[in-house]
Amino acid sequence: MAKTANINVRIDPETKSSAEKLFSSFGITITDAINIFLRKSIMEGGLPFEMKQPRYNAETEIAMKETRAIMDGQVQAKRYSSAHALFEELDAEKGGE
Repeated sequence: MAKTANINVRIDPETKSSAEKLFSSFGITITDAINIFLRKSIMEGGLPFEMKQPRYNAETEIAMKETRAIMDGQVQAKRYSSAHALFEELDAEKGGE
């Protein structure tokens, strides 16, 4: 019987790179981490963590949607010439409430 078996996983390069950096800080490889995950899953009889949808308040949901639009290039992010200009705008918004 073979001592190892292969699993092929497709994952985006950015996630792979981030995972490699994280796991290397623990002194392990992605293969080690996957083996740990699988063994822990077997020990737990399921996923070794709780799975649930995150719940955010309406203001946070709006901010996240705006952030995604900025990252996707759909919306231009505001820019300020200085921190003072930013705070002036924030103070003006606060006064308008």
